Amino acid sequence: MIPLLNVNWQGLSTPYSPGYRDTEVLAFIEEEDLTTFTFDGLKRRLGLHPETLSRILSRLEQEGIVKKSSDGYTVTPKITKLGLRLQHIEEPSTPLLQTFLPSDVLLHHLIAKIKGKWFGSLRWLGVSENSESVRLKWITEDGGIQLNAKIQGTELSIEAKFLTCSDLDLALKAAYQLMAYIGRQCASTRLARHVSIYGNSNAFPYAYFTVA
Repeated sequence: MIPLLNVNWQGLSTPYSPGYRDTEVLAFIEEEDLTTFTFDGLKRRLGLHPETLSRILSRLEQEGIVKKSSDGYTVTPKITKLGLRLQHIEEPSTPLLQTFLPSDVLLHHLIAKIKGKWFGSLRWLGVSENSESVRLKWITEDGGIQLNAKIQGTELSIEAKFLTCSDLDLALKAAYQLMAYIGRQCASTRLARHVSIYGNSNAFPYAYFTVA
């Protein structure tokens, strides 16, 4: 009789092979370059059933691709090691507002006060950041519009992605609510003098307001 080898089968692991639903979530995370996101934001953005999304995130967490954090879920560097060649069509963005923040505002303090907040119909989705910029993202309750606020240096720009809803007025109202909140935060530090807002002159009128 040939003796059986003493194999620790529990030590063997099968390479992670994401299914269709997992791939859908991973594709979105890659497309948006998310570093952190919330469960509710992702649910609204992708239109997934809560139980389905919960199982997907549980698998991604077990694989070390995401981990729970105080901000919801944090994406780990392991996502880049999957080697997935995901094909997706990125939705076009529509510029709404653009401004320059006061140069003496502490941006990391400002970002900390903005992220996670709700504005009108907007619900917090998540954030993407790199060495050049930070993008704060929101989604409407019905998942129809995504609003992104990009901060690069002292420049702030707000844009919308119209997913299943093309209501420009709704997006603009939400953008101005966000700008008003940012203005109050700048004023509370007594560092800001004024904020000038302008947009594409072909689509939107110029606007100006002061936050004393």
